[in-house]
Amino acid sequence: MYPHERSLVARLKDEPFALVGINSDPKEKIKAAIERENLSWRMFWDGGNTRGPIATEWGVYSWPTIFVLDETGIVRYTNVRGEKMDEAVDALLAEMKAKQAEKKK
Repeated sequence: MYPHERSLVARLKDEPFALVGINSDPKEKIKAAIERENLSWRMFWDGGNTRGPIATEWGVYSWPTIFVLDETGIVRYTNVRGEKMDEAVDALLAEMKAKQAEKKK
């Protein structure tokens, strides 16, 4: 997954897009992955186990779980990966831009 996430972040660097990771691994493993995989996006630590407060609050029971939110914070897509993730993000960006253009009229 990391190569795809890196390419998505790079492709959308000038767009209103943010990738946020929530990680339940022990901190040492996270730090090693960040360095080894050249991860540049914001990540939060969820306590070092799969029953951390973030996973519990969001009802996460399998890893990785992916939520794609729109500009208002509403979950619009879940568990999309690869090309499907790109399509979801691109659709939301296009939708947001269309709304902005309509407001300018």
